Amino acid sequence: MTQLVLASTSPFRQSLLEKLGLAFITAAPDCDETPLANEDARHLVVRLAQQKAQSLAGRFPNHLIIGSDQVCVLDGNITGKPLSEENARWQLTRASGHVVTFYTGLALYNSANGQLQTECEPFDVHFRALSAEEITGYVKKEQPLYCAGSFKSEGLGITLFERLSGRDPNTLVGLPLIALCQMLRNEGINPLA
Repeated sequence: MTQLVLASTSPFRQSLLEKLGLAFITAAPDCDETPLANEDARHLVVRLAQQKAQSLAGRFPNHLIIGSDQVCVLDGNITGKPLSEENARWQLTRASGHVVTFYTGLALYNSANGQLQTECEPFDVHFRALSAEEITGYVKKEQPLYCAGSFKSEGLGITLFERLSGRDPNTLVGLPLIALCQMLRNEGINPLA
């Protein structure tokens, strides 16, 4: 069986991939994540997912390498990880009562033959109207400083929403498993076989 490599050090992506019951290893990708001039969110996340996967080809020459990248878009603007409580409160204040769209880029690169599969999965988060106290309380309790959009949907962040809409709820956490399973089947790997 071809060895799988997850081009990520994210514990969230690792735990999602573990759901499939396939053996894999992780490695930190080498990738400049700076957006290109006039690059939209869809192109950005697919390009970065591809670069992350392909950046590990030299170290893993006979592997299937999974790359993923995610951004959230609010009012047409790409919003990154907040990195501070102040920025997290600001992001959540802007999101309050609005829809935030997450775009997750996925790439599966076969380093043995150069075959590349890519996908962009959108996912909409409908925020309820949040009070300043709720936002402050949430940020203090969950510390979502390294999460795009300033929340963890797999944790207390679920309390911030009216509803979620998209093909695969795993997309919101950072790894679209439905699309990944199709890509793996295309490479002859089926978690159910």
